[in-house]
Amino acid sequence: MRRYFFGLFPLFMKLILAPMEGLIDVHMRTLLTRSGGFDHCVTEFMRVVDQLMPERVFYRVCPEAANGWRTPSGTPVHLQLLGSDPNAMAENACRAAGLGAPVIDVNFGCPSKTVNNSKGGAVLLKEPETIHQILTTIRRALPSHVPLTAKMRLGFEDKSLAIDNAKAIETAGVQELCVHARTKVEGYRPPAHWEWIGRIRESVSINVVANGDITSPAEYARCRAISGCSDVMIGRSAVAQPDLAFKIKNMQPLRASSETPPEPALTTPNDMSWRDALDLLQNLLVMTKHEGNAKYCPSRIKQWLSFLKSTHKEGEIFFESVKKLKSADDVEQALHLERGRYALNPSHL
Repeated sequence: MRRYFFGLFPLFMKLILAPMEGLIDVHMRTLLTRSGGFDHCVTEFMRVVDQLMPERVFYRVCPEAANGWRTPSGTPVHLQLLGSDPNAMAENACRAAGLGAPVIDVNFGCPSKTVNNSKGGAVLLKEPETIHQILTTIRRALPSHVPLTAKMRLGFEDKSLAIDNAKAIETAGVQELCVHARTKVEGYRPPAHWEWIGRIRESVSINVVANGDITSPAEYARCRAISGCSDVMIGRSAVAQPDLAFKIKNMQPLRASSETPPEPALTTPNDMSWRDALDLLQNLLVMTKHEGNAKYCPSRIKQWLSFLKSTHKEGEIFFESVKKLKSADDVEQALHLERGRYALNPSHL
């Protein structure tokens, strides 16, 4: 097989759709993986306290479990667990494996104050030994054929334990580590510290995935150059630019590895039109109504619009027109009129 390069890095890599609690649910995973750009996605976290959860909870968190743990487009879905009780986490990981989960991921990155106050997510980054114990217990209980992965931030208040946490994760038997390039305290404020991901990657032998501020194909290339990672996870930017993964996967030109490649010019497919974005919003509304959650339609549409308006000037105008609407029918009518207006006037595309 010929290998191709973008700059100095092989373009054969993984693009992963991030887990984002309260945002990237089953419907968003369905819509964002349709273009085929993502290699796999990760569920919102399943909260584990001190007991084995019934099977219905697993199917609620990951409805794709009924479809072989794949989205309708065939993209694999990994289950993410969050908690601090090693035995309960191990029991639930094993139940997920028994239900066919292809990979178990463990969350040490959630910055939510509520989650952290319950000793879950990023607060555990203060205790590398606890992280190691949780993961070691899961790995020993989990069938050997089921991979165990983890996600972390660079720390809680600072980055002083970043390497210690990464090594604790590695030595517990985890196969892959995704690193969000900020601390909990830094939240989502720029910049993302990709150079710290590079330090972590050089300190462990397992595969490291870079995450944070991958806002464009150009920033994707910069992240890979700085972090040294081949694999990248994208979350918020994928919501704002639903075609971002497709554009990254289709960057041109490519050069054969038999050459010594100069830095290529970065060209990507055309940006998604506003009409295409409206079609996605309409699909989300229909899916949400179909599952019997019509009352949530207005908030779901407004939530996605709050991201889309950062990449489409038309989105800001449309957001203002719907932000006070409270019923699914009113939002659906507004979407119908907006889609009709852009369908009739090609100059708006």
